Parts: sequence; C-alpha cells; structure tokens
Amino acid sequence: MVAALFIIDVQNDFTEGGALGVDGGAAVAAGISDYLRANPERYDVVIASRDWHDGDNSNGGHFATDAAPNFVDTWPVHCVAGTPGAEYHSALDTSLIGIQVRKGQGVPAYSIFEGTTDDGETVPAVLDRLRVDTIDVVGLATDYCVLASALDAAGSGRHVSVLTGLVAGVAPDSSDAALATMAQTGITLVSSEA
Repeated sequence: MVAALFIIDVQNDFTEGGALGVDGGAAVAAGISDYLRANPERYDVVIASRDWHDGDNSNGGHFATDAAPNFVDTWPVHCVAGTPGAEYHSALDTSLIGIQVRKGQGVPAYSIFEGTTDDGETVPAVLDRLRVDTIDVVGLATDYCVLASALDAAGSGRHVSVLTGLVAGVAPDSSDAALATMAQTGITLVSSEA
C-alpha cells in the first residue's frame, strides 16, 4: 500500500479571525502537526492544498462583488494569492508537507483535485505517479473543501478515510450532513487519530 495524507486548506482565512474562519480551525492546524509528528512513518507522501485566488477579479463568480455573498456559491474575498490570509496557519508545521497544491486560481475550486503543484502537475497525475492507493483526509472545512476532496478521492478508485478529529466545518448541521454523505459513498470515518 502507498498512503497519502491530504491536508485541505489549513489557511489563515479559514481559521479563527480570518475572512471565512471556522471555529476549531487553529486546533485542527495544531492537531495535524501533532498527528504527523507522532506518526512519522504512516504516510508515503503528505499533500497540502491551499485556496490561491486572484485578487483582481471575481474568480469566476466565486467572490461576491456585486451583491452580498450567499455562502453557497459566492463568498467574501478570501485567500488572495500572496496575502497573509492565503498562508498556512502558523500551527501547521509546513516542514512536514511533501507536495503543495494551489487551487482556485481565477475560478471557483473546492476539491484538491482541481489544483496543481507549483510545477503544474495535477493531483491525479501525482497520485498515479506515486501509485497512491490509500488516502486520509484532514483539514478545513468539513462541509465544503474536505467534502469535495474526499468525494473526488473516493471517485478516483482509492480507499479514502476522513480523520474526523482533524477536521472542522462552517456549521454543525452542514458538517454532519457532509460526514453522512461521505459515509454513504464508502468513505471511512475515523473518529480517533491515535
């Protein structure tokens, strides 16, 4: 087995005090670092995604520019490339990340599968090249980008687990619904990361 960990969007704008901060985001950042330090041999590769939006346009309608955001398809400005909000949260130890992926460069993007590495390689190409067959998913937010990334990972034919102690969502109801959707599609929900 070749195992990968996906760290989804653990960025300042998605943690407390950020443009779209979720409760528990900082704790997730610290928890992921602790988990990786405690399990240094568990993963063959650690892949982290970041929203990396353009600052001079609506990113394909993703940013609400003409009306209030509806928080479904349109959002406040967040994670603009090169700004502090787009940076990883300081509690996430970036030295533990092997491959970085940027997504949403001018377009709406929720799943890590919509991003590319700095070299322009797609996530499916990375997974195929490394022969990854097992993926664990952690990060932010449970009900949006974690959900989309986990579903795409499962759709790629790999075994996928979400470590539920290392995710946080926008709202309890939508997060519970997202976890239920994941479970219904065969994704394993792992409640303990020990």
